[in-house]
Amino acid sequence: MSRRKCAVLKKPYELTQSQKMMVFILSMSLYGLSNMFTELVPSAQLGVIELKIDAFAFIPLTLCMLFHPLYAAIGASVGELIFGELMLGQFGGIGEVEKFILFSLGMCIGGMLVRNPQIKSQVAIGAISGYGIFLVLATIVDILKVVVGVEEFEAVPGLAKSIFVVEGVEFLNDFVFSGTLFTLLPTLYLVPRLYGKIEPLLGMKPRDNKVHYSLTKVFTPKLIAISLVLTAIAFVTQAISESDFELGVWEPEFVETYGSQVIWVVIGVSAFCSLMIIGYLLRKGKEAKGDTNHLA
Repeated sequence: MSRRKCAVLKKPYELTQSQKMMVFILSMSLYGLSNMFTELVPSAQLGVIELKIDAFAFIPLTLCMLFHPLYAAIGASVGELIFGELMLGQFGGIGEVEKFILFSLGMCIGGMLVRNPQIKSQVAIGAISGYGIFLVLATIVDILKVVVGVEEFEAVPGLAKSIFVVEGVEFLNDFVFSGTLFTLLPTLYLVPRLYGKIEPLLGMKPRDNKVHYSLTKVFTPKLIAISLVLTAIAFVTQAISESDFELGVWEPEFVETYGSQVIWVVIGVSAFCSLMIIGYLLRKGKEAKGDTNHLA
């Protein structure tokens, strides 16, 4: 076998800039639209435990595991800001930076942990770890806000007035309920079945499922340092949002003015736009696949 052919075989899985943008837009559209529905689903209270759909995290996790983790994660967070916040008229300004950073970080790491999307144990570890990292970091930020004094502590009736107890119960609630029903199980079902099937629709090759990295190669000192810096930035922005200083807040009262039916109009428009975007991506993928076959 020639050296040139060996170099081609050893070339790592890479996406072009246009393909990365396609992953970003696809993740933004799908997760952004799903986030609009989670905002409308009411929660159920069982004593001190609140059952609610925090997020359909299986959507960005699935895309992070199948495509490029970074672009899929950031795309999902941008989609939440546009569809779930801005279009519903509940954008919290600089306070939204916290979830943007922490959610993107958790989803990205969850995707990085999966080297072979066809191995369910890797998918399960990636899904639980990705969502768990997001919840852990968000819990730490919430505790620090109270400890530092930028936010008043509101104790839950019947529980000891401890921020650690309250935040711990909330963490376990989200981790067990949303982490199982809307993260682990759907991701575990979708990733192995979509692998090798959805990528050609976008004109891409599937990720190399023969690449194996140890955890030490994933959780490098650089990644840990970046995660700590981003968490610190998330805390600072959230602390600023809790003060009287408001930056970028946009909360129009069109629901109070026109009634709750206006939300369904917004969802309809968003769904139409998302379908158009996905249709465009599929068409571009088909064209890219045709060009590749023609060159071959």
